[in-house]
Amino acid sequence: MMQDQIGIPACFSSGEKLTDDPAAVTRSGQSVFMSVYRTKIADRCRLITVTWCKNLLLHGLSVSVEGPDGESQYICKVELKPWYFWRKQGSKRFIVDDKPVDIFWDLKAAKFNGETEPSSEYYVAVVSDEEVVLLLGDLKKDAYRKTRCRPALIDPLLVSRREHIFGKKKYSTRVKFHEKGRFHEISIECKNRINNGGNLSNGDSLRGADPEMEIRIDGQLVIHVKHLQWKFRGNECVHVNKVRVEVYWDVHDWLFSPGLRHALFIFKPTLLSISPSSVSNLSSPPLSSTPLSSQTGSSSSAEGFNSSGSSEFCLFLYAWKGQNIAGKGKEAHDHGPIWSVVRMESADREHMGGGGT
Repeated sequence: MMQDQIGIPACFSSGEKLTDDPAAVTRSGQSVFMSVYRTKIADRCRLITVTWCKNLLLHGLSVSVEGPDGESQYICKVELKPWYFWRKQGSKRFIVDDKPVDIFWDLKAAKFNGETEPSSEYYVAVVSDEEVVLLLGDLKKDAYRKTRCRPALIDPLLVSRREHIFGKKKYSTRVKFHEKGRFHEISIECKNRINNGGNLSNGDSLRGADPEMEIRIDGQLVIHVKHLQWKFRGNECVHVNKVRVEVYWDVHDWLFSPGLRHALFIFKPTLLSISPSSVSNLSSPPLSSTPLSSQTGSSSSAEGFNSSGSSEFCLFLYAWKGQNIAGKGKEAHDHGPIWSVVRMESADREHMGGGGT
């Protein structure tokens, strides 16, 4: 079983922290975009987690730096309330292993365009040892002028992204499978085919229903699972340009468990083929002689692939079953399930078993 408990940090100091109770994820009503980067801070390779949150009242930003024991011990939270203009620009200092680490942000003119994460007119910068080790946003010149620091010699590596977004039966997102690649559109949709006039009853039964699932990348159908009630766990390998993507799914709880449950999708990219010369070209020196306790395999490469051709990036999608699927009759079938998707940051999850379609 691939299901695991989920805890998402609240971006807002006034809100309660989300616990490991899965129902708390959907009850919170927060949209969450979480990006995890690995870079050098205070002479060690560490993880930086940048979280953007959005609810009906405000946006929030949280930046956390990994501590000595692997926990996010150093956290900076910013509430972007409309009446708190002064909070939209500022800085905060941590002391990490006796060395200062500064976080700068300028969100005064940030354009969100209705989304959780800003698209332009902002910057968020993390400074360590007088180097900008992480810089987000398009106002890069303003960030360097404000911090008075030079760019780091080593670019940060995007380890993963996590999303928690409410929608209806179809969910689409954009993702890069490696650092130098382009964005790809991913969509997941589940449909209910009704046989012999059957109805879904209380969201727990599939009497007369024949659910199926479609996964598309860049508009192309790459996975089509029919009779999903019999193939609720599985995996397939798809190819996107020169990248092979292993796709795993587990929708058991979404189909058979009552209440707010989620399906799990995993996307793990790898290179189609890799030669010794390309390995030497891709490899880069390790960020630190003291690796993270959670770090495995080779040192990170410039394009996000290690020497074995495996990507540093792994995408975990948690699709939550909403209340519409619990409805009865035609209305439930017309509208389908409400989806909420959470992209998890950890790539060290248990591998899923089961065959493909």
